[in-house]
Amino acid sequence: MRDRRQQTTGKRRDLLAQLSGPLRAFTRTEAGSAGMLLAASAVALAWANSPWSASYEALWETHASVRAGAAELDLDLRHWVNDGLMGLFFFVIGLEVRREFSLGELTDRRRAVLPVVAALGGMAVPAVLYLALNPSGAAAGGWGVVIGTDTAFLLGTLALVGPEFSTQLRLFLLTLTVIDDIVAVSVIGVVYSDSLRVPPLLAAGCCLLVLAVLSRRGAWRASVYVVVVCALWLATEESGLHASIAGMAAGLLVAARAPRRQEVEGAASLFRAFRQSPMPGVGASAKAGLARAISVNERLQTALHPWTGFVVVPLFALANAGIDLRGGVLTDALTSPVTWGVVLGLSAGKPAGIAAGALGGARLGLGRLPQGVGPGQVLGGAALSGIGFTVSLLIVQLAFEDRALRDEATVGVLLAAVVSTLTGWVAFRLAAVLRGERTADLPRVLDRPVRTGTDHVRGPADAPLTLVEYGDFECPFCAKATGVARELRERFGDDLRYVFRHLPLPDVHPRAEAAARAAESAAAQDRFWEMHDLLFRHQDELEYEDLAGYAAELGLDVERFLRDLDDERTAARIRADVAGAEASGARGTPTFFVGDRRHTGPHDTESLAAALGSLRTTASG
Repeated sequence: MRDRRQQTTGKRRDLLAQLSGPLRAFTRTEAGSAGMLLAASAVALAWANSPWSASYEALWETHASVRAGAAELDLDLRHWVNDGLMGLFFFVIGLEVRREFSLGELTDRRRAVLPVVAALGGMAVPAVLYLALNPSGAAAGGWGVVIGTDTAFLLGTLALVGPEFSTQLRLFLLTLTVIDDIVAVSVIGVVYSDSLRVPPLLAAGCCLLVLAVLSRRGAWRASVYVVVVCALWLATEESGLHASIAGMAAGLLVAARAPRRQEVEGAASLFRAFRQSPMPGVGASAKAGLARAISVNERLQTALHPWTGFVVVPLFALANAGIDLRGGVLTDALTSPVTWGVVLGLSAGKPAGIAAGALGGARLGLGRLPQGVGPGQVLGGAALSGIGFTVSLLIVQLAFEDRALRDEATVGVLLAAVVSTLTGWVAFRLAAVLRGERTADLPRVLDRPVRTGTDHVRGPADAPLTLVEYGDFECPFCAKATGVARELRERFGDDLRYVFRHLPLPDVHPRAEAAARAAESAAAQDRFWEMHDLLFRHQDELEYEDLAGYAAELGLDVERFLRDLDDERTAARIRADVAGAEASGARGTPTFFVGDRRHTGPHDTESLAAALGSLRTTASG
């Protein structure tokens, strides 16, 4: 019984670790947003079908205006939500898309091929199925309703009905919905916008140009971007384009970048100065230094994502999901080709198109499914992608002027969300039972156990605690981690052995592999750790001549060092570490393993010390 409790506790701890840091915050927002979206939809439906239904329509038809001199913008509340707040929603999506292209899954274009093919299939097939039931007339204009996926609802539902660990599947679906969002917003802008007015359109173009220049020049004050985006929204609203396309375009133009080492060091120095002299001016400088170190894109996402998830999306559902189903409306909807075109497109067309694109593309060699994700889980994720909700309801409002068609399409969107959720749940259960696909995550266990004669180890070989790091000599965060490892060894003493393994990332750090070879060439003369420390101290000087100089500085046989540097056995040793990293789920640097379990979350001294302490407690228990 005690072993079972310990296993359960371990699983819970693993789950918390998996969702730690930014991923946990992002997932928590998406799951919470999906719950509030569902609650707001239920409230809207109940209100619209209650004795107070007239007050529901009266509320959203209430006009509110903004006036500055002779200029005035007057919209009813529903349009303020659909055109105003949803512009903010799509701005945040644009920021996320830009970040994915700059720092996320879409940086590796080869890895993006399969999600792109799947996304295109997941939009084409639903549109064809919808048009097969509604080939002409006003109903045919609703084909755009079935092309979108609600990212928040999708990820929230995945957390409820998907595998216990689904990080890799979540990333695959996020990449897919990035393409989905770009196409859906383009369709809204091109197909469902009003007649265009040229002067405001030119003003919107100038605003986009200003954003591009600000981003290219590295302007770091978020307030400047916010002012330009507000001006862009006003110009777009006046031009006749839907605000969603302005929001998406603006978000795509705000650059995302990894923190630069110099800026991080500068921010740390400013905070040390504030700690020594806690005065308002010094504090303001420290705050500004921190802001410079983090890209505007990520700061805006952090600030706006909770607002769009917990306020904008639920308000949108409250304004658009309220259909009065009385008086035969539900009966008419259930016999309408519009309703069933939407249900068929989202619940059948989306899964079919995505599954065909992903699995068919993998079979044709266009790409590979993410590590740890099986075909059955792809089918489950594809089924959940039929939850169109936010984007679909927005297009319903734009596509149909006839109230009856609008109600029928809305009923279809709501039914499709229910059917897609149930289908996804069944698909995940069958994948687990029939195919053994119980997780959709990277491996979490060290593939190759530590071997004293092969691995590079600091500390006693028989120490009860082990910390393994996969590192890259050109990675600035790995350089910081050397200090963390030193502090941990001082704290745990002979109870800890620290192991370094190579994971050079040549696409990001072109000199990292040569540096790894230099460390192994020094290891052949029993000087690995001296070279390890020297390489991290001189990360910006890792050319061939520099490496030879470091060998001479350490008193090595330089001729032998240079021979070993080009020896195939040295390269094979590094390849073995890289293969072990891949098999262990290490995709970036630094990646730590506490004992034989991959550590996910912050890798500062206190976080790793807590993980090592938990390992010691578990081992002694």
